[in-house]
Amino acid sequence: MNLMMMIITITTMLSIILAIVSFWLPQMNPDYEKLSPYECGFDPLGTARLPFSLRFFLVAILFLLFDLEIALLLPLPWGDQLPSPLTTFLWATTILVLLTLGLVYEWHQGGLEWAE
Repeated sequence: MNLMMMIITITTMLSIILAIVSFWLPQMNPDYEKLSPYECGFDPLGTARLPFSLRFFLVAILFLLFDLEIALLLPLPWGDQLPSPLTTFLWATTILVLLTLGLVYEWHQGGLEWAE
């Protein structure tokens, strides 16, 4: 119990010290460029409500799709220990083939082309 109290005390003190130091360390001399709404150095021109191209959304959906593929295939090495590892291999192959066919279809449709 004594060790637990010592650990809690040390972590609390360290957290308080780091929080106090984080308020003292940054420079408190902001300049005009840092206070502007856009830090790129240009004055904002036009409206900020321009519509996005649908290609950005397509790339985001493709990224999520292939990210999901990795999440589905991640437990595959432990599939060897199942009673029927061949079934696991067939399901993983089916997922990979379907996603590869979808990527090839999207590629041939021109969905991955940025220039029209």
